[in-house]
Amino acid sequence: MARREQTSASDAFMRVLRGLLRPLVRTMIARGLTAPVVYGLLKRVYVEVAEESFRLDDKPLTDSRIALLTGVHRKDIRTIKAEGPDETGQSRRKSALLATVIGQWMSAPEFITDGTPRLLPRQADDAADFETLVRSVNRDVRPRTVLDELMNAGLVSETADGLLELQTEAVVGTGSARDKEAFFAANVGDHLAAATENLLADTPPFFERAVFYNQLPPDAIDEVEAAARAKAQELLEDLNRQSSALHRAAQDAEGPRQRYRLGIYLYREDAAAADTDEKAPDP
Repeated sequence: MARREQTSASDAFMRVLRGLLRPLVRTMIARGLTAPVVYGLLKRVYVEVAEESFRLDDKPLTDSRIALLTGVHRKDIRTIKAEGPDETGQSRRKSALLATVIGQWMSAPEFITDGTPRLLPRQADDAADFETLVRSVNRDVRPRTVLDELMNAGLVSETADGLLELQTEAVVGTGSARDKEAFFAANVGDHLAAATENLLADTPPFFERAVFYNQLPPDAIDEVEAAARAKAQELLEDLNRQSSALHRAAQDAEGPRQRYRLGIYLYREDAAAADTDEKAPDP
């Protein structure tokens, strides 16, 4: 009986997983990734996650244990281990650093005038400068390295008189394909990580809420979307200012560090004729 219940639960989650994978597979096909390529990547991720999250008494897992947990052949596990870790973690840390620098530039009092990011010199003795901006975020990274990354991404430009200008339109705009993929990985990855923790934990640890309606006319959703964009932008700007102030206050404090990401999204599509509201909130 227990085995039958386990099989039924697995089948039910496979249906859930199929729905989650559909938009991701659409993206992979659009990017030219075929199934065999993704199979290889999936095996690597299975091995990495097993090693990171399923240790026993915090001891490294044996290849046999990883094979038992993941179904990946031990020969493939040895090959994956020999290749070493990928650069995903490093890429995400770099993206987080650049985002924090931009956030400081857009919110810290010494770097804005009337709510607008100032033009900054690279270095200055008697005024706010780019080097001070970067050092306020991370003292272990060279400001020139950060500047090169921001300029290569089109987020910062240099004026004729040598001042650095934050391209606010690029920051909030569509960006390049590389930028969109970086935000896709970070935003969807963190949302999925939060949802996973909420699903697996007895008490959901992360805030996760949504409002949803079906069978609304398009102009009604236009109205909702306009209101959502305005209110969400205000919330994000408020939290950015608060986080920037807290970051400056904790710059020299001892102790552990954490990161956070709060994201807001809205998705809309045509409703099927049989769609009904799952649960409409009380007015």
